[in-house]
Amino acid sequence: MTDSTDLARQVRTVSRLTGEFTLRSGRIANEYFDKYQFEADPVLLDQLAERLAVLIPEGTEVLAGLEMGGIAVVTALARHAGLPTAFVRKEAKKYGTARLAEGAEVAGRRVLVVEDVVTSGGQVVISTGELRKLGAHVDHALCVIDRQEGGAQALADAGITLRALLTRADLDAVAS
Repeated sequence: MTDSTDLARQVRTVSRLTGEFTLRSGRIANEYFDKYQFEADPVLLDQLAERLAVLIPEGTEVLAGLEMGGIAVVTALARHAGLPTAFVRKEAKKYGTARLAEGAEVAGRRVLVVEDVVTSGGQVVISTGELRKLGAHVDHALCVIDRQEGGAQALADAGITLRALLTRADLDAVAS
């Protein structure tokens, strides 16, 4: 099994881009972290999922991956955890099943929300609220990277404990 430092180094190597990038806030940055690069690497994604599996809280019955990046992570994680998976949309589709959560049933079950990267935690809080309206019992979220920009506190304020495999500090510590 790959150690945490090596894993952080691999994630940073494949995901860190340099150039000029406009961020969602409108701010211009010369460094960008492209999370889809580690999600698109099957070997690295599998290593991340293997390490994430040990962080799943006892009693979890369903893994719920959030659209879009959380879907790749939760699919890989389910292979290691042997748990059923739900795929959670940002909003219920207007056609077909018209469901917010596709796949495994969440009502009445202990659900772990899975995300790739947590920054502010906003989408996790929104999606958890929607899952709770569907009858899911959600009190934990799991992510590959906590960017340490207030997300853990925002989740805690909503009654959600965040567990992260890596943090921004871990990625910064392996900068070469």
